[in-house]
Amino acid sequence: MARKKPLVVVTRRLPDKIETRMRELFDARLNVDDVPMSQAALIEAAATADVLVPALTDRIDARVIEAAGPNFKLIANFGNGVDHIDVAAATQRGIAITNTPGVLTEDTADLTMALILAVPRRLTEGAALITNGDGNWPGWSPTWMLGHRIWGKRLGIIGMGRIGQAVARRARAFGLQIHYHNRRPLPAHIEEELEATYWDSLDQMLARMDILSVNCPHTPATFHLLSARRLKLVRPDAYIVNTARGEVIDEHALIRMIEAGEIAGAGLDVFEREPAVSPKLLKLARSGKVVLLPHMGSATVEARIDTGEKVIVNIRAFMDGHRLPDRVLPAML
Repeated sequence: MARKKPLVVVTRRLPDKIETRMRELFDARLNVDDVPMSQAALIEAAATADVLVPALTDRIDARVIEAAGPNFKLIANFGNGVDHIDVAAATQRGIAITNTPGVLTEDTADLTMALILAVPRRLTEGAALITNGDGNWPGWSPTWMLGHRIWGKRLGIIGMGRIGQAVARRARAFGLQIHYHNRRPLPAHIEEELEATYWDSLDQMLARMDILSVNCPHTPATFHLLSARRLKLVRPDAYIVNTARGEVIDEHALIRMIEAGEIAGAGLDVFEREPAVSPKLLKLARSGKVVLLPHMGSATVEARIDTGEKVIVNIRAFMDGHRLPDRVLPAML
């Protein structure tokens, strides 16, 4: 007799290739309308599913976990970050959690490097003057649209995991000096390859950098890691780039300091109250002091397909009773 396929509830629309494969392998309930599921719908899914495949827009909190039915044994997250999942509550209920590490590294690093270039060189401001202007651009001038070069500047990377290291490799090619703060130093051979300087004290690093790149995950320990106090340590001619999670920076304090000229500007792909974007940030974007992007760091066809394939591998390992290749445990966070 053929084995019964597990009931897999997918909370958001995924690439066609991935959804088709899921339908072949599992009893997959797809979200064809791509409308975020309500809390009530997530609770219902937990009560009936064998496997839940959420995305970062879903809040898998204690209420959802408490509703888990007897067959609900796996949360196969579509994405690397799991800050939207109550990992401790799920683990206590015997529900395993997996994520998809590694698949977003190069794309997120590309976008981070793009923002590192865009903010000091005023790229989006210049593009807007051409595309949104009245056609009266007077032409080149020696003193018009002056930004700042990045070659020779100090880049401070906050979080030197896969993405931070990929950013460092790109930045070195642009002549930036690499500095970093991490929970622990990198192995000596990686430090040597990247010519990277480790700072045990984040405060000391912040005060000395020309550009700061936030590449750490959002966990309870990193919430407002760049607090109002720490942002005051940043030099007034420095720029901050964030392609990690909005909650890592005290956004209100960042806005206030850019408005006051106490920080030169920022490039943000993520926001503290996403998808809401502060009207003050929009105003700063119009003034050219910040570049804002709609959380598109991993938005490539290749990344989305690779992510979906990792989800499928984790579900199949679960079905076969094998070790989950990308299991997330509370001690890892």
